[in-house]
Amino acid sequence: MIFEEATKEDIDELIRLRIAYMIDDFGSVTDHEKECMEKQLPDYFERKLGTELIAFVAKEADRIVSVAYLHIIEMPANSILLNGLYGEVLSVYTEPEYRGRGLCSKLMSNLIEYGKQRGLGRIDLSATDNGYPIYAKLGFKDKEHRYRDMRYKY
Repeated sequence: MIFEEATKEDIDELIRLRIAYMIDDFGSVTDHEKECMEKQLPDYFERKLGTELIAFVAKEADRIVSVAYLHIIEMPANSILLNGLYGEVLSVYTEPEYRGRGLCSKLMSNLIEYGKQRGLGRIDLSATDNGYPIYAKLGFKDKEHRYRDMRYKY
């Protein structure tokens, strides 16, 4: 198993795993949803991969079998984020036949180290029940909320 950062040569595999993640997380995707993702993702990955979006992957041969994304976000500096940089973990996914082998833990350790080296002030994530014990073991803590999360949807 090879652990590395994905490059633009891996975009087709990243798209395949992104759709697999969505099916796994939501139970299914419609043909229209899949078509829209297949249309949007190549350009998104081409523009963002390696800069704002770092994909940590586990490969067997040329096939990516596990992925964890770190979305790097810059905001105005404040007393908590002195350089304004933080990360958000997105779409951690391992193909079912590779689960339980520690791939996620290794990818997340690599992601955490990258964030430390990059000077991120923090890394946020939203955990599923299955992922929660892995992330807690790696040092992630439950967020304390000073504010109420809200969203406006179009």
